[in-house]
Amino acid sequence: MVVAASVVVAIGTVTGMMSALDDRGRSDEAGPPEVTRSPSLETLPVVPAPSPSVTKSPSPTSAAPTPKRTAGPTPSPTRTETERRQQPTVVSARLYRHPESQVLEWVRDNSGDPRHALIQTRIAAQPAAVWFADFTPDTITARVRAVTSGGSASGRVPVVVPYAIPDRDCGGHSQGGAPDLDAYDAWIDRFAAGLGSGDVIVILEPDSVAQSECLSAGERADRFASLARAGRAFKAANPKARVYYDAGHSGWNAPGKQAQWLKQAGAASTASSDGVFSNVSNFHDTTDEIAYDRQVLDALGGPASLGAVIDTSRNGAGAPTDGEWCDPAGRKLGRAPTLATGEARIDAYLWVKLPGESDGCKGKPGTFTASYAYDLAR
Repeated sequence: MVVAASVVVAIGTVTGMMSALDDRGRSDEAGPPEVTRSPSLETLPVVPAPSPSVTKSPSPTSAAPTPKRTAGPTPSPTRTETERRQQPTVVSARLYRHPESQVLEWVRDNSGDPRHALIQTRIAAQPAAVWFADFTPDTITARVRAVTSGGSASGRVPVVVPYAIPDRDCGGHSQGGAPDLDAYDAWIDRFAAGLGSGDVIVILEPDSVAQSECLSAGERADRFASLARAGRAFKAANPKARVYYDAGHSGWNAPGKQAQWLKQAGAASTASSDGVFSNVSNFHDTTDEIAYDRQVLDALGGPASLGAVIDTSRNGAGAPTDGEWCDPAGRKLGRAPTLATGEARIDAYLWVKLPGESDGCKGKPGTFTASYAYDLAR
């Protein structure tokens, strides 16, 4: 069984960053990264178990992409006890935390909740990606610019996720996006116009490559041409933009197959790409993802400068052995977001999916669910 990156997306989707949807170069410094560790999770205050209560929910138009189960190989093996106990690295001061998100809204509105301190410390304090998943050409430039300018003003690196490719999720729960590729290409140009001139990381269309087998050969070729064009548009608009392409995850397509598709989508060319991303909205072990991403990059070819970024937001306990994808029990937070991984060819660990935003089983799909966040955080 395979878990894809995204399942449920409502119009006006954003992962943890609600204001991004309102109508109103390499990120690391030169030289080898320094690796540090955060305090042990066990040293944080013990928070009493919450009593059943109803918490304020974000706007129903805010929903985040989530994983789904598809046919394929079994999940990656269970990692070692040593890896399970490994603590997340300290958040890079250079990653940007957008000031508006579902978790931050919950923290502001629920100061008396017994789960407040833990959720605030372990989730709300972390920088996370900003998703743009509604097809609104008239406002997309200003909304992207609001995020990138905020990052530049603070001297930090924002992470943005364009998610509007036609036929996204192959007609599944996250169906939607632009009406056709011509409209998508125009939307991408407007998105690029908001990227500014500072450092920014672009996670280009989760699932768009790994899940493309549902398309005909001609449709797949057209999609890949648009993705390659998107990367070039981002690079032309902002040469400091770092653009990463969809590599799925370690429990999905074989590295060689994924690399073939990625090459067709422009991921091997520095004119459009800085490498690949994996594990978005997923649970696979960081060690498995590192090995998988390196295999994909080796098969992809291209310059040695191409790297990978990994979504570590919910992979602290690895993927469930039964393949469950919808808010599975027993999961926990993974390594904290950082641009200093200490791993060759791994450019960053990012929180692309914001922990606590439900897949649809412990809360409304894409909305922040305090009980789920608390379970992940403790």
